[in-house]
Amino acid sequence: MKKYWPIILGLSLFKLLIHCFGNQNYGFHRDELLHLSVSKHLDWGYLEFPPFIALVGKLSHFLFGYSLFGTRLFPTVAGIGILVLCCMIAIEIGGKKKAVFLSGLSIVIFIAFYRNHMLFQPVAFDQLFWTISFYFLVRFLKTQQNQYLFYTGLALAIGFMNKYTILILLVSILVSLLLTQGKKIIQNKWFYLTGLLALVIVLPNIIWQISHDFPILKHFQKLNEIQLEQLDTFDFIKNQLHAPFTLLLALIGLWALFFDKSIQHYKTIGFTFILVFLLMWVLKSKGYYFYAAYPVVFAFGAYKLEKLTVNRNIILYSIVGCISLLSFYFIPKSIPILPIQEYITYEKLEPQESGRYILTSDYADMFGWEEQVKCIASMYHSLSEEEKQKCILLAENYGEAGALSILGEKYNLPEPVCSHGSFWLWGPGKTSGEIVITLGIEKPVIEKVFGAYQLQKTIQHQYAIDEENNIPVYLCKQPKITIKEIWPTLESHVFD
Repeated sequence: MKKYWPIILGLSLFKLLIHCFGNQNYGFHRDELLHLSVSKHLDWGYLEFPPFIALVGKLSHFLFGYSLFGTRLFPTVAGIGILVLCCMIAIEIGGKKKAVFLSGLSIVIFIAFYRNHMLFQPVAFDQLFWTISFYFLVRFLKTQQNQYLFYTGLALAIGFMNKYTILILLVSILVSLLLTQGKKIIQNKWFYLTGLLALVIVLPNIIWQISHDFPILKHFQKLNEIQLEQLDTFDFIKNQLHAPFTLLLALIGLWALFFDKSIQHYKTIGFTFILVFLLMWVLKSKGYYFYAAYPVVFAFGAYKLEKLTVNRNIILYSIVGCISLLSFYFIPKSIPILPIQEYITYEKLEPQESGRYILTSDYADMFGWEEQVKCIASMYHSLSEEEKQKCILLAENYGEAGALSILGEKYNLPEPVCSHGSFWLWGPGKTSGEIVITLGIEKPVIEKVFGAYQLQKTIQHQYAIDEENNIPVYLCKQPKITIKEIWPTLESHVFD
């Protein structure tokens, strides 16, 4: 094992170096601001996701405060963990140095992973728990030692507390084990003990969901209406074609799982991979959800390529070198290693008549938050101390509320009020709301609720996403109805 660590360490450091350049550029993404905000309210669940991300956010704040680089270090470490595990799977199935190198390199050149392993979202941790689950499943299939079945269940259960999509992996593994092991797995008492342990781990979140009338189902329903229903039947498949070189390695690995006699005892992995793909396709999942299933088949593909290219190292490494160089050219599309002006030049973007640039949604969602918070802070601190005691900061969506909550700390701003997403759980606060500073709420709503209001500013940003441009900021007084009175009626709009 020791002889492989220089390869693994070298590839890990290379990936870390790229993240060191990219993680600290631009600003927080709206989702990151939400995930850090929920870490202020630790609970067994939230409206959009399970509690794991909040716990990591709490640890991140304890170690680094609200440092952009420090916060993003956690998903990056998860990404490096995936690389290490991919290499370890290759070793477990009999791969040598070439297979280990190709396994790790597949993670390095899979461009989509850079975005996934930069943003502080459940995605990177989800991919990590999938890969951990596959690693222990490989060890179980290799040794038939029950402890590895137990560890697989443990990883799946903790993964459930991070992102519910791991249920698709759980179902796929169960069906695949029944297909390949039949009575053997059914008669194994460790199979049931593992299930019992998993239930104990996830039970607090299930109880939370029950007590809150299963908000996650409402969230999925709204997500389906707004996003997933709009997807073409083949969008999920087309999304997998964005990385053709690593896809080819994955397909080689899948082929080997069914037709290479030396690894026939790992066929369960192949069935699992196919079932995950089919379930996600039928459910119209987002394409990137499936990325979590790739590392394990990358390892099997690397193992097979090593066998196919014995005494053909020059040809193999020449091809791999060309593919790697071509892949690295696209890294700025996935992680902001370039300053914004250089990125605009790289993408050959032209400004609109307004002077705005249309960036990809994830990049655009990293701009504009600081300017919004500065504007609100300027207004808030212009109030007298007496007025501040009566003032509420009211945000239209979770991105704006997250910005006020996280970035607002350095401006000594109070916690915002917002009825969007999990912010609804924390209510309208204790402040009377005789004075309200609104962010992003349009005039038709304002005039229904307040007797006196004045538009203070319309916030614009040349790089921000469309919905965060031309954002109105109002100073409102003489409420016709209090925020507390309105609050119960807003529950039906939590996921709008």
